[in-house]
Amino acid sequence: MLHALNDLLAPAAMERLTLVVNHILGSEAAAIERLRAHAGRTLRVVPERWPTLLPPLPALAFRITPAGLVEWSGMGGVDAPDLTVRVDASNPARLAFSALAGETPAVQIDGDGQLAADVNWLLVNLRWDVADDLERLFGPTAAQNLQRLGGWLARGLRKAVHGASAFADRVRPPAR
Repeated sequence: MLHALNDLLAPAAMERLTLVVNHILGSEAAAIERLRAHAGRTLRVVPERWPTLLPPLPALAFRITPAGLVEWSGMGGVDAPDLTVRVDASNPARLAFSALAGETPAVQIDGDGQLAADVNWLLVNLRWDVADDLERLFGPTAAQNLQRLGGWLARGLRKAVHGASAFADRVRPPAR
């Protein structure tokens, strides 16, 4: 039942994630130009040490389009990607909050050298300007209030995740 639900929801979630990634890419002309040079190439993101208690992730594989954007490769992924990006996903909440805070995650990139250099540039230099998007949608006053509320919530959640992570580290049995 859970597996069937995951198979139903995963494609919709990945399509939305792809839209967000393309929105972020589209906000920076240099990002588009860097990726346009790699049209047709594929990359796969490998979340290492994903918690077994969470539903499995769909294939995180993408093809670079001639427009310099990305498209999700579907549930089957890709067999031999041009580039593999490995990221420690042992604490998905911490990883998500760090990304939203604009921190670059520690990654290992394997594959084509030029594509690796350009993807690394994207990881280091691109950030989602949430405040700008909120202002465009709601106007400056509402955007400022939403951003303040979001910052307050993010700080609270970050403290909760950090506390839970510290607790888990204390109660985890030692490795043998």
